[in-house]
Amino acid sequence: MPNVKGFHSGFVPIVGLPNVGKSSLMNAMIGEKIAIVSPRPQTTRNRIMGVVTHENDQIVFLDTPGIHNPRTKLGEYMMQSVHNAMDGMDCILMIVDVSHITEKDVAIATETAARKVPKILALNKIDLVRPDRVLEVTARFSDMGFDEIIPVSARSGSGLDVLEANLQKYLPEGPKYFPEDMVTDQPERILCAEIIREKALRHLRDEVPHGIGVEILGIEKIREDLTEINATIYCERDAHKRIIIGKQGSMLQVIGSEARADIERLLDTHVNLKLWVKIRPDWRNNMSDLKTLGYEDR
Repeated sequence: MPNVKGFHSGFVPIVGLPNVGKSSLMNAMIGEKIAIVSPRPQTTRNRIMGVVTHENDQIVFLDTPGIHNPRTKLGEYMMQSVHNAMDGMDCILMIVDVSHITEKDVAIATETAARKVPKILALNKIDLVRPDRVLEVTARFSDMGFDEIIPVSARSGSGLDVLEANLQKYLPEGPKYFPEDMVTDQPERILCAEIIREKALRHLRDEVPHGIGVEILGIEKIREDLTEINATIYCERDAHKRIIIGKQGSMLQVIGSEARADIERLLDTHVNLKLWVKIRPDWRNNMSDLKTLGYEDR
């Protein structure tokens, strides 16, 4: 039921298959990049919180990993974070890629629509399809039980104002959970690690990215305008280590250069980024390694 007068706030998990644009949409809604994006499936591994605050309401988004069948302990952790994010929430936002609807989308939509909270379905990437395709997909999901079905484009921004207005409509009356200037609960070291991983995802071969983890060893302010960051990129095989480093360190240099630029914008200071590459065989199935790399419930 639409909300009543007063301040309204609520937690809204964003769910859907890998690569439907969940992180891109949350970044666009917030107006800042707090979740990494890449063409690779399962880019998001942790539950990432993003906050949008207005005069009369506050939306707390929970970006979640793409729903998939896990094959490692890391995968199991990712799927558990999705289920945890959907429990006890005020509204659920499901995303589908309107240019590529699958039976898995339908299955997730059926499960999501059965939950007894307000549910909104966003048809993302409408900039990639003809208007009649949007109408066709809307009709396909119209009888499932979603409270709203809204066409959007995270890339162009089309429809995001309508989506936000509808989310606000279903927020319950409640407190301002976070300060007005807060946009995420992610610590700086996690944000920096994710930026480094994003750049690696963008440049490495298909067999390498899923086996990569990043640990921030230290963040030290050298002077007022300079911060030094030491980080290790972990991989599972010696062959992957050679690929990450590249010929005469060329690939590691590209990853580091692009990551440093984003981190400097994040921290608003010059950054001296030092990267190392180490092998941790089968770390995705080792609970101790998963915790070391930040994959644990917070």
